[in-house]
Amino acid sequence: MMQRFGDWLAGHDLPSPPELSEAGIAAALAIVALALGWFAGRRIGGRIAEYWSRDADHGPLFSGRICDVIRHGVATLLLGILLSAWPWHPLAALGLGFATGAAAALFTVAVLRGLNLPRWIAWGVAAIAFAAILSHAIGGFAATQDTLDRVGVQIGQRRLTLLSLLSIAVTVLLLFAGVRLFNRMLTRWIAGARGFDPTQKLLFQKLAAIAAVVVAFFVGIDLLEIDLTAFTVFSGAFGLAIGFGLQKTIGNLIAGIILLMDRSIKPGDVIVVGDSFGWVNKIGVRAVSVVTRDGKEHLIPNEILMTQEVENWSYTDRNVRVRIPVTVAYDSDLKLAQALMLRAAKESPRALDDPPTNVRLAAFGESGVEHEILTWISDPESGVGNVKSDVLNRLWVMFQEHGISLALPQREVRLLGDEARRG
Repeated sequence: MMQRFGDWLAGHDLPSPPELSEAGIAAALAIVALALGWFAGRRIGGRIAEYWSRDADHGPLFSGRICDVIRHGVATLLLGILLSAWPWHPLAALGLGFATGAAAALFTVAVLRGLNLPRWIAWGVAAIAFAAILSHAIGGFAATQDTLDRVGVQIGQRRLTLLSLLSIAVTVLLLFAGVRLFNRMLTRWIAGARGFDPTQKLLFQKLAAIAAVVVAFFVGIDLLEIDLTAFTVFSGAFGLAIGFGLQKTIGNLIAGIILLMDRSIKPGDVIVVGDSFGWVNKIGVRAVSVVTRDGKEHLIPNEILMTQEVENWSYTDRNVRVRIPVTVAYDSDLKLAQALMLRAAKESPRALDDPPTNVRLAAFGESGVEHEILTWISDPESGVGNVKSDVLNRLWVMFQEHGISLALPQREVRLLGDEARRG
């Protein structure tokens, strides 16, 4: 067809009437295909976009680009069928090739930008797609391949050409985009699945993401026809480097998987690790994110959670008992003081009715009678200090109203007389 197109350029000043008629038919069919693409993007794409934004939490993925993807995808498919369904004359093939290439380029931009890839990558791949489709339409794709394949260098037993570099770049980009889309869709599907707790869902998401990367790697190796035997020595050295230099990283990775499997720590749990107290925000591949009451986010390596003592306040039950020490003077009415303590704790908004609040006499101290208020809360992630503060504030007002005195430090000093000192 490339020879026919060249002959037509060389031997004809104006196209013949049959060629003009065929070009007109091709143009009309192309307009119909573009119109159908626009209609599909408006109707089908609109419904998909509405579902995507309403029933799916995909974040910025394909945000506002669903209609463009459907519109240009349908147009590209229909134009491709038209281009391949009939042996068009050069003028008609040129028009259809240009329209198909442009639609494919816009479809590529919509998909890659929807996957949040940089603009220059999206438009670069779109330009390659446009050039490939247009050259194929006019019969010059093989010549383009030969030209790109002739430009290159010999590296060992393998020849590296522009065509191979372009194939590697496009393959890696498509695999990356596919893995990213697969992970987002699978994450959404797992998040909406019933019968799994948050920890199991997170574990499945992590394992699926790792599996997708591994599958994409081997698929890319197969598509690019890379001989893995050439990397035998390198893989051995790399494994040795992992064994020595990356053992902490690998240890944290394995520890994170174990934490997700045994569900000893889950997102939302309230834990205490050393001096860090807060609720688990996220369990990552390397570390666990713990958000404190001060709004600070501590990243604790997974290996620490496996080897050190961890207090999990919500491991089997989210109810946590809060201890509030109170000491009253010895001359106070203990029955009344204890009743006021119980009332102050029960009136606190976060205190639970079940398990019930109790007041215990702890000890007869040096300065007064020591009591302990024991109350329960079900939201430890909101902190325990504010519960103590609320109960003590209420109790202070009640003690003032009923004449209950708090204990003050007391010391007894005895002075000996002169006779006692001389004796």
